[in-house]
Amino acid sequence: MASKLPLTETVGMALNTLRANRLRSLLTMLGIVIGNASVITLVGVGRGAQNLAEDQLSNLGANVLFVVPGNNDTRRRGVAFPKTLVLEDADAIATQVPSVKRVAPQIASSAVVQAGSRSASSSINGITPAFLPVRSFDVARGRFISEQDLRAARTVAVIGPDLRDKLFPTGQSIGQTIRIKDQSFSVIGVMAPKGAVFGNNQDENVYIPLSTMVSRLTGRDATYGVSLSFISVEANNEASTGPAKFQITNLLRQRHRILRDDDFAVRSQKDALTIVGTITGGLTLMLAAIGGVSLLVGGIGIMNIMLVSVSERTEEIGLRKALGARSSDVLNQFLIESLVLASLGGVIGTAVGLGTVGAVAAITPLPATIGASVVLVTVTLSGSIGLFFGVVPARRAAKLDPIVALRSL
Repeated sequence: MASKLPLTETVGMALNTLRANRLRSLLTMLGIVIGNASVITLVGVGRGAQNLAEDQLSNLGANVLFVVPGNNDTRRRGVAFPKTLVLEDADAIATQVPSVKRVAPQIASSAVVQAGSRSASSSINGITPAFLPVRSFDVARGRFISEQDLRAARTVAVIGPDLRDKLFPTGQSIGQTIRIKDQSFSVIGVMAPKGAVFGNNQDENVYIPLSTMVSRLTGRDATYGVSLSFISVEANNEASTGPAKFQITNLLRQRHRILRDDDFAVRSQKDALTIVGTITGGLTLMLAAIGGVSLLVGGIGIMNIMLVSVSERTEEIGLRKALGARSSDVLNQFLIESLVLASLGGVIGTAVGLGTVGAVAAITPLPATIGASVVLVTVTLSGSIGLFFGVVPARRAAKLDPIVALRSL
């Protein structure tokens, strides 16, 4: 009985065969390259989207709660800022909820802001001085809205840095006049950069006293009084956010005489992070599945080419068997060829994917990233796919009858 061929010799023969058919080998690997690059890129982009959302939410503050008007049903139906929160609700939260440190009621609307011949669309926010510490904002130049501004309903405004650049690109902004809905406001400060949250660029906002917002821009509702867009609430500490949420909910239910469905919602950063994590996690999984389909197609391509190779190398296989090669030697050679094609394609695809992820992170605001575990899994998976889809061609080659194979010589 012929002795078993050493594994090193089998590997050498497999590599020689692949080198002899370089173009075919490269085209066979292409499916795995594309599949691996797709998985790495799509997972990296998905994680980047999750990181971006989490970074933006972290700017809100770990112990900040948001009381928003309307319930989940009204928001699903697209009702923007239903009139269910009033200024008295904010006062009650500030005075009757022991877990709360500060409360910042807010009215928001959109308008065009003008400064001389320049104009820009902006979000106009009527706020109180508590807004600054509650939301962890900073003023870069000038000052923020004061209690005196609030009590006197002064026509003063603090603008975001991006809006400043649009309206006053070359000159001094402090002390200049801007117009909002035909009302003149004196610029008293410029905010420090804060960035965007869910697509809303906070650096383009305008902040004016809440009392001025009511008296000059929005007015009072005949039925509801001063309707608020939302209320920002700072709990005593991060551990107090749970009790504060519970206490605020009970208080507003009593104030609004709610027996069944709430007409408000209390949201925390943790709630938002959970929602974002669920959405982006599902998105990343879906993107990875799409890339996995590409890998599957690449594996089928390897199997198809290897089956063709078996047909083309019938004489070679018959001659080797006639000279004493075992069926296991032939099986191993074809499996090694499939494994090398898939593994090499996986390594090249991973490199392409990592380069794409790096380019996305460098060129776009998306902090795309990929973990070492994902890289290891994708490379291992591509090699496994090569072995799996190489079994059928390898078994077919190993089962060839040498007498039948040699008839074609």
